[in-house]
Amino acid sequence: MKVLTLNYADNTGGAAKAAYRLHKEINSQSTISTMAVVQKTSGDPQIIGVETKLKRTLALWRPAVGYLAFSWGRPRYCSGAILKSSWPHYVNNSDFDLLHLHWVNREMMSIEDIGRFSKPIVWTLHDMWAFSGTEHYIDDELTARWRTGYFAHNRPSNHRGLDVDSWVWHRKRRAWQQPIHIVTPSQWLADCARTSCLMRDWPIHTIPNTLDTEKFSPQDKTMARKKLGLPEDKHLVLFGSPGDEQNLRKGWDILKLALAQLSTRITNVAGVIFGQSKPVDPPQLGLPLYWMGRLNDEVTVALLYSAVDVVVVPSRQDNLPQTGTEAQTCGCPVVAFNTCGLPSVVIHQETGYLAKCFDSDDLAKGIEWVLADTERHARLSHQARERAVQLWSPDVVSKQYINVYEQAITDYKQRVYRADLQ
Repeated sequence: MKVLTLNYADNTGGAAKAAYRLHKEINSQSTISTMAVVQKTSGDPQIIGVETKLKRTLALWRPAVGYLAFSWGRPRYCSGAILKSSWPHYVNNSDFDLLHLHWVNREMMSIEDIGRFSKPIVWTLHDMWAFSGTEHYIDDELTARWRTGYFAHNRPSNHRGLDVDSWVWHRKRRAWQQPIHIVTPSQWLADCARTSCLMRDWPIHTIPNTLDTEKFSPQDKTMARKKLGLPEDKHLVLFGSPGDEQNLRKGWDILKLALAQLSTRITNVAGVIFGQSKPVDPPQLGLPLYWMGRLNDEVTVALLYSAVDVVVVPSRQDNLPQTGTEAQTCGCPVVAFNTCGLPSVVIHQETGYLAKCFDSDDLAKGIEWVLADTERHARLSHQARERAVQLWSPDVVSKQYINVYEQAITDYKQRVYRADLQ
């Protein structure tokens, strides 16, 4: 079986890392996987990037054009997928048996392009865009438009101007005439897809993102702290960079409140931040902060997870954040909110703590609970590692994907056969 994996990038962002890791593991099975991207930053010769200088220049301009087309009062993270690409021509004239889509936004291809592929397709969703309008994440209440359809009567009263979300959603509905095999890393996103107006009759599978459980594995804490220059006499709480503080989805505003409360409860606690260097004006939270900068080396990232005592993922909405899965694979408990895809990451009081939704006090309580008892912490760490190996090991995940590939190819052949009979 020859599989082509398409993702916008090969090493930037969670979706890229998930797609790349799966591509590498599939290649170690009896399946040949090729990965093609627009933004190539790795030196992997198996990754096909944009070949010529002209094409690279055009590829850089495509997201800007798409953003300008939808920037009038729209959220920062939205996609219209309006620009036609050459991907259908490339794929349809190839000898690949199956196309595996991941995150294909930033004008990598148009909505209509996806409907033009004449190969069996498996599509792994890393957010809600595929069954929504332009939105990558949107509220999932029962009356959400992605559940009922984007029509004039259910447009939010505070929206003005052209109903871009409706226009984009109806383009998807027209272009995607045949069901696509959908894979979601979390049960929450699978439930969303199954109850969406667009995908409710499509085949939907839940398969987590894979991790190298040998590379991401527990290491000696004292050694890890010495190598990274972190204090050996403090409880260390790790969290990702606050980044854009206007991005409320990631919950940095709630985490700041929780850490300020934690600093009044525990005297020997410090925060560790990765993904960003120390800013000129760092936040004052009542506890020491250690800024690790951007870490692109997975060996160093795994070392960091082993060095700390707990990882906090304070997202209001998330799929299957790899900060949480990577940490637990290294035997580090995780504290998060009991919402969306986070229950697929953390088992409450078994591998970490699931706090009441968006409650900073309970988030602080959860961090304190993980740190308070040495024996309990050791048990949480052991259980987190055991569960990670059972669920996220490359061999476990790749076998599930190959099974879905085979189903998608069989369904496609049957559909073509029925069409030939008509």
